[in-house]
Amino acid sequence: MSERTEREIQADLDEELNEEEQLAIDEAVAASDDETVVPRGRGSFPLVPLREIVIFPEMVAPLKVGRDKSVAAIRAAAAAGGWIALVTQREPEQEEITSVDQLHAMGTLAKIAQVVNLPDGTLRAVVQGQRRLKVKSLDTTGAALMLKGSIVETPEVTGVEVEALMRSVQAQVETYVTSGAPVPPEAAVAAKNISDPGLLADMTAYTPDMTTEQRQELLETIDVVARLKYVASFLSRQIEILEIKGKIQSDVRSEMDKSQREYFLREQLKAIQRELGEEDPQQAETNELREKVEASGMPEEIKSRALKELDRMSRIPSASPEVGVIRTYVDWLISMPWNVATEDRIEIKEAAKVLADDHYGLEKVKERIIEYLAVRKLAPQVKSPILCFAGPPGVGKTSLGKSIARAMGRKFVRMSLGGLHDEAEIRGHRRTYIGALPGRIVQGIKQAGTKNPVFMLDEIDKLGADFRGDPSSALLEVLDPEQNATFQDNYLEVEFDLSQVLFVATANQLDTIPAPLRDRMEIIQIPGYTEAEKVQIAKRYILPKQRENHGLTEAQAIVPDDTLVHLIRHYTREAGVRNAEREIATVMRKLARAVAEKKGRKPEVDIKRLATWLGPERHEYGEMDNDDQIGSATGLVVTPVGGDVVTVEVGVMEGREELILTGQLGDVMKESARAALTWIKAHGAELGIAPERFEKSGLHIHVPAGAIPKDGPSAGVTMATAIVSALTGIPVRKEVAMTGEITLRGRVLPIGGLKSKSLAAHASGARVVLIPKKNEKDLPEIPEEIRKSLKIIPVETIGQVLEHALRRKPKPLPANHGTPRPPRIPVRSPSASGRPS
Repeated sequence: MSERTEREIQADLDEELNEEEQLAIDEAVAASDDETVVPRGRGSFPLVPLREIVIFPEMVAPLKVGRDKSVAAIRAAAAAGGWIALVTQREPEQEEITSVDQLHAMGTLAKIAQVVNLPDGTLRAVVQGQRRLKVKSLDTTGAALMLKGSIVETPEVTGVEVEALMRSVQAQVETYVTSGAPVPPEAAVAAKNISDPGLLADMTAYTPDMTTEQRQELLETIDVVARLKYVASFLSRQIEILEIKGKIQSDVRSEMDKSQREYFLREQLKAIQRELGEEDPQQAETNELREKVEASGMPEEIKSRALKELDRMSRIPSASPEVGVIRTYVDWLISMPWNVATEDRIEIKEAAKVLADDHYGLEKVKERIIEYLAVRKLAPQVKSPILCFAGPPGVGKTSLGKSIARAMGRKFVRMSLGGLHDEAEIRGHRRTYIGALPGRIVQGIKQAGTKNPVFMLDEIDKLGADFRGDPSSALLEVLDPEQNATFQDNYLEVEFDLSQVLFVATANQLDTIPAPLRDRMEIIQIPGYTEAEKVQIAKRYILPKQRENHGLTEAQAIVPDDTLVHLIRHYTREAGVRNAEREIATVMRKLARAVAEKKGRKPEVDIKRLATWLGPERHEYGEMDNDDQIGSATGLVVTPVGGDVVTVEVGVMEGREELILTGQLGDVMKESARAALTWIKAHGAELGIAPERFEKSGLHIHVPAGAIPKDGPSAGVTMATAIVSALTGIPVRKEVAMTGEITLRGRVLPIGGLKSKSLAAHASGARVVLIPKKNEKDLPEIPEEIRKSLKIIPVETIGQVLEHALRRKPKPLPANHGTPRPPRIPVRSPSASGRPS
């Protein structure tokens, strides 16, 4: 039997019923009032599983049976007195029933009134429901399915509540029928004549509005009062739906009548205007838009599309919503700068001066920008690379884009991508949606008014993705010079050339940028500023800007260099200058108040006044220890906001052998600790550490600031140094900071972010920095003043690290002391995901 809905099956059966079957149904209905001997208690009955049909007691229905086991069940039941179990299966698509779990828990015991054999091997039977049947178990071994179940007797109920519920349901049935329900009008009369409350509740299952699930729930409700309440709730909702449907249809009909009336009036108005020589306003608007299209200079294929839309608009009644959609679309096509471009004004010396005026430091970045401008001057048709400025907040990434636009004489547009989740924000919405708009790329081009602006994509590392699409994938076409010449916005539905746009992106960290997107960009790292650079930036840019913002003259706000140094050193700790600008703004507000109150205070801000206005010093210059420490080493890390220093502390616990790691360490740092300990055990004799020292002592490795997650491949040498110091009792030199990862063979692996780490080491007061030998090639990136202030020592092995970091060389054990055992230290530490180091 094909898997169809109950309504479709019933419709086919109704059409195919012959006179003999109809007579059988009539006889079954007539005999329904007679006494029928129904089996009681438990019993085993042939089973016919039903698809999307629920048979109730007292219900007479024809069934078409096609499955082999169901045909066998009908024949077995007809031969044994006509009793058949009818249970709805849970999954209508299930072909073979092999378990009782595939059936609902309640079915109906029915009596077969007639069976007709059809030529195609199927059967058609007329059945009449008798009693609810609770399903117990199923026997699938025979030709027919046999169901064991118990007859459920419905207790007789009386009382005022039952009477009230019956009258309420009967009234609801009448309202339901009169509201246009898909049931015969006689249903209301039949409901009034039913005196059995259970039968009255079951009668509601005849309506097509009730789903199979609702019918099954009604069948499984044994309590008559609960059944009547369920039916009353169902009828109440259906009546409400029918009333709302009727109101909607009435409103639609009224609106159609109103629209037809307006159409005739509008046609009459057009005729009158034609007689008076007055022009139709919509036609006037169409003609005006047509003139703008002709004057816009758009390509021919786009112009023909716009004119085609205007022709369609002229044939649509002005009250139609489609007119507004077409008008907005054509307006967007007209406003796009199809052939408007600013001429590049590329003078290399002038561009260098602009960059120098706008930014202090960042020499490598400025050099790369000047190189780009030089290539543009010599080869204007070259496809522009996508520059991505990556670095901590506040280092001037966004302002660099503005400087590039000023140096080239181009317009500047900025688009923030932070938190962007919807792909339509990039590609635009389809015009079929209400309130559709082009994507923000096209909006930015329109805002610039030229087809070749400097377009900044800010915070490209903070793109998101959800069910609305992946914006980073949509950006692949925008940022690919080989593809963006034919960029097509979903709203405009025509190609726009983005190849002349200079895209510049910014990011705080590169790890979160998808690899295909990162591959399309040229990454320019901006790690941060030195202290001297920050002082010059504050002196040259921030102070004049804040004086002007607070209405102060240079004579009213004097901040000496030593005050600026003290402010930056003790009140800020960052890679950029954002916090420095905030603190200077605070100082300017204090001065502005003094000037406004005419207190006559001196305009010069010395260190004493700085402490009064900004409070106690927030940072110490130099976080290195004042004395050499045992079991403590200083490492260098990189965070999303620049370089930083971390202290690794190791404590030795006498007792059992174990390793405890704390401080919110990530998996990579945990592995570094294990690798360091393994190397130390393997070389314990050389370090003067006896094997029993490992067996009778545990280690606790802690990285302070435990609330901050930490992770990354550059803490191995620091951990190894701290462990050796703790186990040997040899202090670590207080002036030494280090970075690098360790292998089991004791080799020091290269790291990233050397410049940021060097800046952090300088700010913390370190004088010696140990770096991996393979990072020597990165030394030119470190500013010269930092290289002069630090003694940078490249190392290849952990032995060299210990030689420079420890106050004295460990004394090896005698040759006959034995060798350390393999490591057996269990690890206990809280799991954490960390920030990169």
